[in-house]
Amino acid sequence: MIKTPYYLIDKAKLLENMKKIAYVREHSGAKSLLALKCFATWSVFDLMQEYMDGTTSSSLYEVKLGREKFQGETHAYSVAYADDEIDEVISNCDKIIFNTIGQLERFKDASANTIRGLRVNPQVSTSEFIIADPARPFSRLGEWDPAKIEAVIDDISGFMFHNNCENSDFGRFDDMLNIIEERFGHLLAKVSWVSLGGGIHFTGEGYPLDQFCARLKAFSEKYSVQVYLEPGEASITKSTTLEVTVLDTLYNGKHLAIVDSSIEAHMLDLLIYRETAKMTPNQGDHEYMICGKSCLAGDIFGEFKFDHELQVGERLSFQDAAGYTMVKKNWFNGVKMPSIAVKQLDDTIELVREFDYQDFAQNLS
Repeated sequence: MIKTPYYLIDKAKLLENMKKIAYVREHSGAKSLLALKCFATWSVFDLMQEYMDGTTSSSLYEVKLGREKFQGETHAYSVAYADDEIDEVISNCDKIIFNTIGQLERFKDASANTIRGLRVNPQVSTSEFIIADPARPFSRLGEWDPAKIEAVIDDISGFMFHNNCENSDFGRFDDMLNIIEERFGHLLAKVSWVSLGGGIHFTGEGYPLDQFCARLKAFSEKYSVQVYLEPGEASITKSTTLEVTVLDTLYNGKHLAIVDSSIEAHMLDLLIYRETAKMTPNQGDHEYMICGKSCLAGDIFGEFKFDHELQVGERLSFQDAAGYTMVKKNWFNGVKMPSIAVKQLDDTIELVREFDYQDFAQNLS
């Protein structure tokens, strides 16, 4: 039995998402690139690259990982490239997307032989969190002035829009795409490819895939562009659990259970966005607040219901634990970092990575 804590990636569940992504490509022509900022556990890239068209990145290291570990196209994007990394970025990508006109002009000569794009900020988004809203006031993410963009149109061949965030509402996606067309339609007609970014939860249950495909295809045909999507969470949703063990229980006005993991170290986004972890079936007469083992007072995964009293040594599973977890895990408090395991399609479980004290020590100086 694998020692907890560990992330368990289920390839069969991952495959369900991959099939939907392939369906979208078949019926719309849109290509999908894995957003490595969300999920970069390359032990399962062998499966994902059969259904996706490549990767998109946010840094030099992600570009290199995409090139080395994932077949297909490698798109490079960064909020800002540094002088000492631009050549290596270019040598490892098929397309490079600049965040601003300033960066485009600065590295125009260096990228002369590379397909170039520009990030455009349509100034609308679906984000419910200001911290994650690319269209927030004074946003640094992309150019928004059509006149300024048109002035450099000959230096690029594509655009990247990224203004969806956990958007499971096709109607909202459609509305925002209409706004993009209204504001930038005359520019869309002058490029050959357009990335609509990530944050579109089109692999979710009940999402109207056929309507989505029809909308993408119509957009592509109207402007004669190759459409790209950059699914992160949509690629890996509901594919992974974080397996933990109860270390202690106590009562302090509520029943508490402390587990061998930490929300700050192992599921950081939940802390940032003030959300709770997911656990199923989450029903019964015994309610517990599940807490992490770090010194942070608010290291709390959430409150869940059980059909029995929790016991020390009992194992629990947090659901939907793939997105923005393994790419953000850290060594806060020196809490043991979760191992990574993969449940293969034949139901065998393979332990693919363990972390120990040497990893902790070498991460410091």
